[in-house]
Amino acid sequence: MRAWIGLTDSVTEGTWKWVNGTSLTTGYWGTGQPNNGGLFSWKEDCVEIYYGQDDPVKTWNDDKCGTYHNWICEKVV
Repeated sequence: MRAWIGLTDSVTEGTWKWVNGTSLTTGYWGTGQPNNGGLFSWKEDCVEIYYGQDDPVKTWNDDKCGTYHNWICEKVV
């Protein structure tokens, strides 16, 4: 399962911000992430939860923003 979580570094590479503009303070990156596409340099600027990693807590992966995934949204109640 993969789902976008609303985190991006599309404005400044390596500076991760939430869609509301706040800076990332704690991350749960999978091993070797974020890697911006690694050797392929795909320009991976959005973050997904990817439940397929070895560590069930560290599930974040950067991916191309145009990749089709579901979204996890926050709603004030």
